Amino acid sequence: MIPTRARIERYVAATVSVLAEQVRRVLGTGGLCVLPTESFYGLAAAPFDESALARLWQVKGRSEGKPILLLIGDRSQVAPLVQTIAPAATILMDAFWPGPLTIVFPAALTLSDAVTAGTGSVGIRLSGCQPLVALLRELGPVTGTSANREGRQPPCRAEDVQANLGEEVDLIVDAGPTPGGRPSTVVDVRGPIRIVREGAIERGAIAAQLARHGLQLEAESR
Repeated sequence: MIPTRARIERYVAATVSVLAEQVRRVLGTGGLCVLPTESFYGLAAAPFDESALARLWQVKGRSEGKPILLLIGDRSQVAPLVQTIAPAATILMDAFWPGPLTIVFPAALTLSDAVTAGTGSVGIRLSGCQPLVALLRELGPVTGTSANREGRQPPCRAEDVQANLGEEVDLIVDAGPTPGGRPSTVVDVRGPIRIVREGAIERGAIAAQLARHGLQLEAESR
């Protein structure tokens, strides 16, 4: 049997509701979609669908112990995914969302270990990519790991996704080339506020924003 190649749908702002419904149908049957983000194309699965998450891990070749971040289309979508929202999280959301900042929250007990990797935490980002946000406002949260096998270069073009993962995903939303560059900065706000991964938003900008509200970023480890 010849493997089925993923369908590519071009993102058109005027018909976003039609496209969102196509993505919803794929995700609702355990499928995998590839969506644009503000840096690279991401691999989207429904975050509460165990079979879809297992398939994502298989396609990605994800190492054990690495959580999968979630992408949202509106801040109202955070609450069902987390146990609490710390004051530091609110400050950072106000300052840097939408944008390349992933915030690590205590995960809701309903989230699968396939998302949290047993850490009890979940990273969430409200992207600055308008096509993605427009879709997720209608779809709700999805997984957001980059659309490449682990250890390989994240893709900036839908054609690259088709060439490398086209037989393993179901739908690719083509919004043109993404900017690439540095990944999102990841900040953990569950205890002492610390940077897990430095990325597109500089450490100094985060520290300055927290300081305006009397909070302190944990010192860099040496």
